[in-house]
Amino acid sequence: MKKFMNAAETMLSESLSGFAAAHAGIVALGPEGKFVSRARLTPSKVALISGGGSGHEPLHAGFVGYGMLDAACPGQVFTSPTPDQMAAAAEAVDGGAGLLFIVKNYAGDRMNFEMAAEMLKSPGATVITDDDVAVENSTWSAGRRGVAGTLVVEKIVGAAAEQGRDLASLKALGERVNARTRSMGVALTSCTVPAAGRPTFELGETEMEMGVGIHGEPGGRRVPLVAADHIAEEMVSAIAGDLGDEIRGDALLLVNGFGGTPQMELYLIYNSARCLLEKRGVRVIRSLVGNYVTSLEMAGCSVTVSMLEAESVILWDAPVETAALRWGR
Repeated sequence: MKKFMNAAETMLSESLSGFAAAHAGIVALGPEGKFVSRARLTPSKVALISGGGSGHEPLHAGFVGYGMLDAACPGQVFTSPTPDQMAAAAEAVDGGAGLLFIVKNYAGDRMNFEMAAEMLKSPGATVITDDDVAVENSTWSAGRRGVAGTLVVEKIVGAAAEQGRDLASLKALGERVNARTRSMGVALTSCTVPAAGRPTFELGETEMEMGVGIHGEPGGRRVPLVAADHIAEEMVSAIAGDLGDEIRGDALLLVNGFGGTPQMELYLIYNSARCLLEKRGVRVIRSLVGNYVTSLEMAGCSVTVSMLEAESVILWDAPVETAALRWGR
């Protein structure tokens, strides 16, 4: 294993210290490194809190800032943050208008966020993201996993929160966006968790893993490596089949790298996926390509399609200023 690290047990805390220092105008590191919050809070708005295991950077800390999250709780690599972390983050950013937790559909995340909500006095609500079409159940989750579509929910709901919308309407909006969003991933290599020191699974030089998750877990099936157009076709077909009648009209297309794939290859997949969607009558009017919801250094990517309502387009375009996403200000 080759990684830039001093020790596996200090990797997260040292990384968070560097992150907070590099983006001091946007974020602040909470006591004992339990959470990352906005450097400047907006009073009297619903506070958005998310989090999960580290190793998916820039998710979630990279999306803390104006127009997105108020706080994010990083757990150890691929490990859910603890309830006390989540409660501390919520209390630090609570502006009195309520708390909205955006939680990926993984057993540990859901359980710990539920426990945190019980510890808090302010009114709260939760949006569960479950956009992955690859598997219905896994060892990580009961039901579909929350993957790159989480970013879309955080951005659109975050923009609405800046407008001063109330807790109930934000929860409804998040659930509506999640219901119109689907993702599927593919891996060309595994990743190596620092504490383990070895790849999570082995792939041959001519193999790929279809339907892989973001925790380095294997996908739905292992198949021979084929041309990029064929890979994109399988992912888009799975997404389109799952959306059914919903896949018509305007869409956001997100091609997300897992950490070890060059931009050149991500844009190639984007080109294939966009052409395939347009053949199905989908009009791609918004796009995002890059490493946003990663799996350490895994080579691979996911395709996310989010069908856009007119309101969602306006909210997606609204100003955002975070470490990982910035536009419009």
